[in-house]
Amino acid sequence: MTPPSGSAGVDAILARVSAGRMAATVTTLASDDFTGRRVGTDGGAAARAWLAGHLTALGATVDTDEFPVRAVPEVYAAPTVVWGEGSASTLLVFGRQVAVHSASCDANEVRRGPLGVAGSGDPTHRWLVVPTGMSLFDAYADAQGAAGLLVSRAVDADGWQYTTLAGPDPGPLPILALGADTHRAVLAAAPTGRGWLSGNTPLRRRDVTGTNIHATFHPAPPGGVDLLLTAHYDGVGDHPDLRQPGAADNASGVAVVLEAARILSAARPPGVGLCVALLDAEEVGALGSAHHSRRLRASDAHPLVINVDGAGLLDKAAAVEAGGPAHALLALLDQAGRHTGVPLAAGPVASDNRRYAAAGLPAVGIGAGMGGYHSPADTPDRVDPDTLRAIARLVVATACLAVPAPATLPS
Repeated sequence: MTPPSGSAGVDAILARVSAGRMAATVTTLASDDFTGRRVGTDGGAAARAWLAGHLTALGATVDTDEFPVRAVPEVYAAPTVVWGEGSASTLLVFGRQVAVHSASCDANEVRRGPLGVAGSGDPTHRWLVVPTGMSLFDAYADAQGAAGLLVSRAVDADGWQYTTLAGPDPGPLPILALGADTHRAVLAAAPTGRGWLSGNTPLRRRDVTGTNIHATFHPAPPGGVDLLLTAHYDGVGDHPDLRQPGAADNASGVAVVLEAARILSAARPPGVGLCVALLDAEEVGALGSAHHSRRLRASDAHPLVINVDGAGLLDKAAAVEAGGPAHALLALLDQAGRHTGVPLAAGPVASDNRRYAAAGLPAVGIGAGMGGYHSPADTPDRVDPDTLRAIARLVVATACLAVPAPATLPS
């Protein structure tokens, strides 16, 4: 169906955006069935099947594209960590007071030893507290024979430590990340000679397969505009006995892309082709978009790429990061922001958009908040329906305004 033209026609299309439908998508993707959607997991595969079915039902031609992903960290058991002074002891809460550092080796057996301070004294059989400001590289220098390292990590406003999958290769020692308050207490106890800690770091690394989802709704006619909407569907995944739903990051971005695709596939902007890529393995270094952007470059395709990473809660303005030859696309986005009343501000969006830009494609990343980032607090109830609606309207308006040749639009 060809949409009516002019501002009134755009407004009629924008009126079809449903915040309720997007909120339902977020709730589904953040559910127990999908176990946080980490790349290479059964939960990720279940989410992928649901999304492919959803896109097919919208009328798209859907296919998937696999790629290898190496050494994905996985906490396979909750660590048991206790520290104390003399006979007094405190069991630390996993995910709050203690977490397994992503650079840790795999050490499932509990090790007990006295506390020491990294860089001071004999490290043998001791858990070494790394002072704030000391790098892991420096801590390793005098840690031969140590039981492990204890580093400080701030917790978020909800008291959770955040999970990261991308990071350095594993080192030779167990490494535990302590909440800042716990770290200060342990550091103060280390020089007394009475402090001790027992703990383990059950962290393995798995080689898995990532899988992107590609959906083509309609190709661009000769001389038209190719529009590619993207969002990553993977999350950091659950830990044992610790759900990490990944609602804002990035079920919200996926929900926006699906809603925009639903509307644009039914009200096709003339002269605009529409494709969707739902990407895997963003959380381990944006590997899905790296793989896809190479495929696009090899096929000599040059779509305008709009990537949505986080539409949880709009705070004053949506962050926009542009890369590649994106001047025309930025002009369209600016017009769409003015038309929909969504304020935009230049800001970092460190996500898949950077991979497309690095491949020489015009790309923008849009971010609008991630409550509970990479933690159990990233739940559907914290994703604001008005933000979902605002960002979806922004994306749809950008597509509608792309009908003229975008290169002629003022920046």
